[in-house]
Amino acid sequence: MGAQGSDEAGCRGWRGWSAKLVFCLFFGFTAAHALSGAAAADEACRIAFDMGSSGIRAGASNHAATARAEIDFLAPLWAGRGLDELLPATADALRDLPRQAGFDNVCQRMGGGFSAWRLAAEQNPARLAEQLGALHAATGVAVLVIPQIREGAYGYRGARKLLGERLKTSHILDIGGGSLQVAGEETTFGEPLGQKVWHRRLCLAFGRGELPACQLQPLNPLELTAARALAQAALQGVAPALGGPAKMTAISRPVSRGVLPAVNRLIPRERDRHRLVADDLGQAIDLIAPRTADATAQAVDSKPAYVNYLLSDMLLVEGLLAATRSHELTVAEIDLTNLPGQLADDKAYQWAGRHACYRARLAREGVAAFDSDPAQCSP
Repeated sequence: MGAQGSDEAGCRGWRGWSAKLVFCLFFGFTAAHALSGAAAADEACRIAFDMGSSGIRAGASNHAATARAEIDFLAPLWAGRGLDELLPATADALRDLPRQAGFDNVCQRMGGGFSAWRLAAEQNPARLAEQLGALHAATGVAVLVIPQIREGAYGYRGARKLLGERLKTSHILDIGGGSLQVAGEETTFGEPLGQKVWHRRLCLAFGRGELPACQLQPLNPLELTAARALAQAALQGVAPALGGPAKMTAISRPVSRGVLPAVNRLIPRERDRHRLVADDLGQAIDLIAPRTADATAQAVDSKPAYVNYLLSDMLLVEGLLAATRSHELTVAEIDLTNLPGQLADDKAYQWAGRHACYRARLAREGVAAFDSDPAQCSP
């Protein structure tokens, strides 16, 4: 009864608009369903939800399939509106994705909130705790806000599993929409500096407006120098976090489908097609910075919509190579998610079983709540 009262309070605390009715009208049914499902959950199987800046992906420990829903979580946070307007769609995804993928109903369920959810926790942890209570009441899914460093560990685990012996470097570079990780077996750097976040930071720095209307190009020489200085400043924590030079394998599409093919086209020469050399990257940046997006698209043989982030992606990768004191980057695109790491994370599922206590700590401590000890809470 205590858990039901806590989640019912989260549902009552849903402020905002008419979605409260849609989300909470049948609370008695959804809460009872969620609690009965939790009581009957088979702890031998697990379902996890990877909740990033651009959507939600679901996976299970006993099932090979995954399912995904596209949701832009960053836009309302940047606009100062919080996550209220997206909670109905989020609840729909948490309920529907396991059914779409054919997962077992009895598996224990845990959602991991990453970049956008960390931003929401920074903006208003108490409000986010209420929202997670409402989601739990409506879906039975315990959503946790995962610390940046733990996300890096998830990424390295997933990359090592997918690449196997092809992973020859000490670290992987994963550039997402909201955050990036340089993750290794023993050391990790993580920062809310993903593709969209970094591009937006440059746009605002040079007075180009907000996304999606921002056009970063062209940059004059002084602006380009300033952009490189911004990258250096943003990445100054890399060296201390990693403890020295590091060789990286880039595994995400901003590099494999954006930066690498563009550099190969702009600086044509014989090279390993899986290597990105820092000197070539610097020359390519110098070539496209003064051009318009349309001219850049023609030069790299791509559509203008696809090159909107190209210059900012290049500047970010250049900054990372400098910060890790690397002269080249290995590129190996994989469909990496946080799901393997989440599904293996016993602590996350311990928190899922003590979600009311977790939410209370989240309201007080923010993202750091995850790092505290769930055993100190009553089940």
